[in-house]
Amino acid sequence: MKILVLNAGSSSLKYQLFNMEDAKVLAKGLCERIGAGGTVTHKKTGAEPFFEEIDLPDHGVALGRVLNLLSSPEYGVIASVDEIDAVGHRVAHGGEKFKESSRITESVIAYLETIVPINPLHGPPAIAGMKACLSLMPNVPQVAVFDTSFYSEIEDFRYVYPIPYEFYENDQIRRYGFHGTSHRYVSHELARVLGKPIEELKIITCHLGNGSSITAVDGGKAIDTSMGFTPQEGIAMGTRSGSIDPTVVTYLMKTKGYTAQEVEDILNKKSGLLGISGLSNDCRNITEAANNGNARAELALKILTNGIKKHIGAYAAEMNGLDALVFTAGIGENQWNVRARVCEGMSFLGIEIDEEKNLNFERGVPFELTKEGAKVATWIIPTDEEYMIAIDTQRLASK
Repeated sequence: MKILVLNAGSSSLKYQLFNMEDAKVLAKGLCERIGAGGTVTHKKTGAEPFFEEIDLPDHGVALGRVLNLLSSPEYGVIASVDEIDAVGHRVAHGGEKFKESSRITESVIAYLETIVPINPLHGPPAIAGMKACLSLMPNVPQVAVFDTSFYSEIEDFRYVYPIPYEFYENDQIRRYGFHGTSHRYVSHELARVLGKPIEELKIITCHLGNGSSITAVDGGKAIDTSMGFTPQEGIAMGTRSGSIDPTVVTYLMKTKGYTAQEVEDILNKKSGLLGISGLSNDCRNITEAANNGNARAELALKILTNGIKKHIGAYAAEMNGLDALVFTAGIGENQWNVRARVCEGMSFLGIEIDEEKNLNFERGVPFELTKEGAKVATWIIPTDEEYMIAIDTQRLASK
């Protein structure tokens, strides 16, 4: 079975084509600047990348170009689009309704359109991608894989906010959680490499990148997570503040005269590592500056890593124990200094990492960092959300 995985952004369209018989990526690429010009970068596995500037007025045109490239004699990997057996869509938000991945129908899209007010950034492009696929590939099964669905079994006392209850009942204001597809993949991948049933493991997964989240996984089920109503909650991120006293928002509006949109832009686009350091949202740049004596860069790293530590401690308490800690995503997989700071002083919890392994880790593969004798296993597990989407798509399309 060949499965096309799509991830539609507001002006972008990422794609990968999988051959599920051997779990190999046949080709992948990225359409950018949709609606404002257009570029396509396409790479057939084992070949040099192909790049072009092309007018992409909308996601439908972008998808059409992707299908042309996948089936072209020169750059393609299939003889015809008819070889694509199913399409899997990454969808950030499934609202209260979708507790697991789902076949896409008109009614599914209609529901997702109703929750755009609580998912304004990711909702519209995902819906545009689905509609484009239904138009161009009407007979091919389409599957939506929701980041939020991994958190569907979290108990109500962990997802209901302590504000008037009618805001949950009437307005669906609650903790949803995000990056669920990544957390689900790395927790199951860890169980595989450990050779243990995931039902027997208590795992904390740290998805650390420009957007970051931490999840407690007990027996294969997420029981708590750091992101909430939006991906803004939790630890400090590249440009997002993470959790702060909510009165900061009203204070800024009252004293500075900011509008709600202006404060939202500050907290989403001008805060986090960028706001603290005044330099960059890139952890690599922050680390270099801190190593060169920049005090605000050092402060940014301390705020980031201390926030991660606090979540690890809280989630170990919630699960009444911890068997393994996982680092994943851009920072988690590649920034040894962040992992070292997070794990420092955590021996009381059983977390101790081998400094040599942490410094000389192997990229792109599961890699163990555990210090000999430590009670908690610590690993780097490269995330693969696209493959997780492909697995769910294959399962639902085969029914």
